[in-house]
Amino acid sequence: IGGYETEPQSLFVGGAVRNTLLQESVTDIDVATQFMPEEIIQKLDHAGIKSIPTGIEHGTVTAVLDKKTFEITTLRHDVKTDGRHADVAFTNDWLEDAKRRDFTMNTLLADISGNIYDPTGVGVKGLEARQVIFVGNPATRIAEDYLRILRFFRFFAVYGEGEPDGAALAACSGAADKIIELSRERITQELLKILAVPNPCNVLEIML
Repeated sequence: IGGYETEPQSLFVGGAVRNTLLQESVTDIDVATQFMPEEIIQKLDHAGIKSIPTGIEHGTVTAVLDKKTFEITTLRHDVKTDGRHADVAFTNDWLEDAKRRDFTMNTLLADISGNIYDPTGVGVKGLEARQVIFVGNPATRIAEDYLRILRFFRFFAVYGEGEPDGAALAACSGAADKIIELSRERITQELLKILAVPNPCNVLEIML
């Protein structure tokens, strides 16, 4: 990673970094790491921290400390996706991991000192403009997981300002008929989150 004499092996990622930069409350703290899941568990055990292999096949281990949970996930890239599930392979490349994420604002990383790393080069810019922008090609990101259509509107309702990104809207519209392929539970959970925003009417009109 540019700017570091020694590349960090673990960094805060996603919502905690995004919300901190927006000066909004942080509820979940996630960590991305170059360590393999087995190494994560060993290091947590050595530190006397409880670990739960919540999604170990996808590289995620949950650490439990002072009754709080922290998800620690090995860097990865998608091998195969079908719009609902993904087969992944582990990597030590921060940019490869960022490329598989949904929105540029969710690719931002931070070290323990608060230094920010923007692997795509556009995450900070989009966040400052409060624009919800897909990583890379919007249609490709959506084809990997059709739930991202609903996530786009939820994130826009919570973090967006101005008009939604045109390329993202076009991609969401083009794949809207694929939402039905998702489980009812996933659809319901995401819709309830949209309805729970302070003023859902605006985003619901855009969705319709």
